[in-house]
Amino acid sequence: MTSIREHLMYAYELYRSTSAELIRRADAEREVRRARLARRAVRRTGRGDPGGRVSQGRGRLAHFVRAA
Repeated sequence: MTSIREHLMYAYELYRSTSAELIRRADAEREVRRARLARRAVRRTGRGDPGGRVSQGRGRLAHFVRAA
């Protein structure tokens, strides 16, 4: 039979392990978010560049003819 103290220690270790895993996941998600924002910022800085993407300034679907 396990004692209450052993049960509490197990519960505490389980809590610490779960907490550490959640912290690792949150850090990883933050890193992914930072990378996405950095890539987006690089794309946006190239928009005014003469050697960058060519755009006519209209919406994506502006070249389609509307049906009557």
